[in-house]
Amino acid sequence: MSKHSLLLTMLITCTALFCSASPASAQPWRVGTWKTAQTYQPYFYEQFSEGQEVRVFPFTNPADQKAALLAGSLDMTGTTLAHAIASASRGEPIVIVAALCNKSSALVVGKDSSVQEVRDLKGLRIGYVPGTMHEILLREVLARNGLDSRRDVSLVRVDFFDMGLALARNDIDAFLSGEPFPSLAVHQGYGRILAHPYFDDSIGPINAAMIVARRTVEQRPDLVQRMVDVHVRATKHLLDNEEEWLQAAADFGTPLEVLRLAAENIELAWEMNETFIRQVAALGRRMLELGLIEREPDYDRLIDPRFVARFAAE
Repeated sequence: MSKHSLLLTMLITCTALFCSASPASAQPWRVGTWKTAQTYQPYFYEQFSEGQEVRVFPFTNPADQKAALLAGSLDMTGTTLAHAIASASRGEPIVIVAALCNKSSALVVGKDSSVQEVRDLKGLRIGYVPGTMHEILLREVLARNGLDSRRDVSLVRVDFFDMGLALARNDIDAFLSGEPFPSLAVHQGYGRILAHPYFDDSIGPINAAMIVARRTVEQRPDLVQRMVDVHVRATKHLLDNEEEWLQAAADFGTPLEVLRLAAENIELAWEMNETFIRQVAALGRRMLELGLIEREPDYDRLIDPRFVARFAAE
């Protein structure tokens, strides 16, 4: 866990202890997420929580989010589906209770690059972050275009925040990452979108979800239902009010013009239908094939669609 996230977890825990003297109904919900447009819903929860206080804690690393959740410092948090699968495969007691976002990724090359198709990347350097959802998508898109990610290209470890600069300096020839970095590359004139790595016959566009600790599902299903209900309402509101969503997300520092461009590649989500569950399982199989996990988790235990289903039935 990073020093920043450790301090944040300690702060959340101290806040929870301070509030424990109040009635349970008065305790604030503690929710983790990122400071990105595609994971913005928690910042709107209080508008739909009917007076329930919601404290949102931003993280930069899904592992830190999950650690805070299991430590009891968060009631619910976002995480990538790849991280949720990896955690569950190790027996960690987390449960996916709602989708958070779909899509939001892109494979980018230099604006003036001679690369016109994915297969043209053969022999070139591609920036990526190991162990992430984006690594899986990168290997998937390369394989579907006849490229072996171990032999035909050079994968270069680059932090997400440094990928744009590395591409602009020609330190790499391409990168695959999440928004807003692909749209930022296009907007600033040094990058071009080569492909969006979504394949409906396998992983599809799934990306991130909201998780809770298994003990919360077992001991406080009413709390989980209320949090999921609010998540769905916030998601629906932002989908219906795109400009409000993007202007609010711009407060994190990404220019509004970039976010408007990125919005074409972002899908806020909450539903977990049969297609979602099938695609999560396909993601897990791909992770196993790539050696990212030693075994697949029990998807029936990992994914609990009852809460979103109850909302949809109302």
